[in-house]
Amino acid sequence: MNPRRAEYPRPSHFLLHISDTHLLGAGRRLYDRIDADRHLRELFEQFEASGGRPDAIVFTGDLADRGEPEAYDLIRRIVEPAAARLGSRVIWVMGNHDDRDAFRRGLLRDVAGGQRPVDRVDDVNGLRVITLDTTVPGRHHGEVADEQLDWLAEELSIPAPDGTILAMHHPPIPSVLDLAVSVELRDQGPLAEVVAGSDIRSIIAGHLHYSSTAMFAGVPVSVASASCYTQDLTVPVGGTRGRDGARAFNLVHVYPGTVLHSVVPLGETPALDWVDAAETRRRLDAAGVEITDAAVPAPREEEPPFTRPIPVLA
Repeated sequence: MNPRRAEYPRPSHFLLHISDTHLLGAGRRLYDRIDADRHLRELFEQFEASGGRPDAIVFTGDLADRGEPEAYDLIRRIVEPAAARLGSRVIWVMGNHDDRDAFRRGLLRDVAGGQRPVDRVDDVNGLRVITLDTTVPGRHHGEVADEQLDWLAEELSIPAPDGTILAMHHPPIPSVLDLAVSVELRDQGPLAEVVAGSDIRSIIAGHLHYSSTAMFAGVPVSVASASCYTQDLTVPVGGTRGRDGARAFNLVHVYPGTVLHSVVPLGETPALDWVDAAETRRRLDAAGVEITDAAVPAPREEEPPFTRPIPVLA
């Protein structure tokens, strides 16, 4: 038997994508029944048991249900120890339920706070993750200001070594729920002009409370479901119905030629079969199949421009 290499090597980057945690302070529950912080803790317990080690954990907005400082303190106390155990950095994205001042003070350690859009750039081992704040203070729909578009275009003018992931809360795609148009991202045309032809390889978002995928300006969009509660897409057509269940998160694996998004349901289900890592290796060896390691980029003579201190719009 001739040995065969798998069609794809190991991924070069791995992100854990979580959205819409909607935490409340003082031990309160959403709809008087949903324990949002318990669901987030269970998410990390479930993920850590897999042995996965993401380069970064990206939260795409609505971290706090009412923008309360104590809610940001709570999510930090849940997430930071988990991230330390995983060896992952954390990237926070603003959502329409978040408060910019409390978000800045509680999660970014910005003692000055303020209501400036939270637009940031992170270098994740050569993969650029751009955080774009689509929120409108006091409203639930999304917008991107002209100054933000100019900033984004300038950042994208220099390609990143392994491309860019754009993280935002409001997804620039349609929704199957009619009521969602009242809180959608408005005036998407100018954003499409900036995104088209750039090195953005994928857009990740939240807001919808269900998993969804589409294309925007030639770029794949992946929407992660919520960790707190979700929307029932079997609701009679034209209606909207939330449900206490069907929670999920996403795994994002970045390869040289593609970006893979996988939806992971939360909660335990009966196992049918289990093949452990050692047995997997034995079977692949017996079949003569090899999965090569991710390509290691050649050393760069100088750091790329986007590794300068993270810019924040004034």
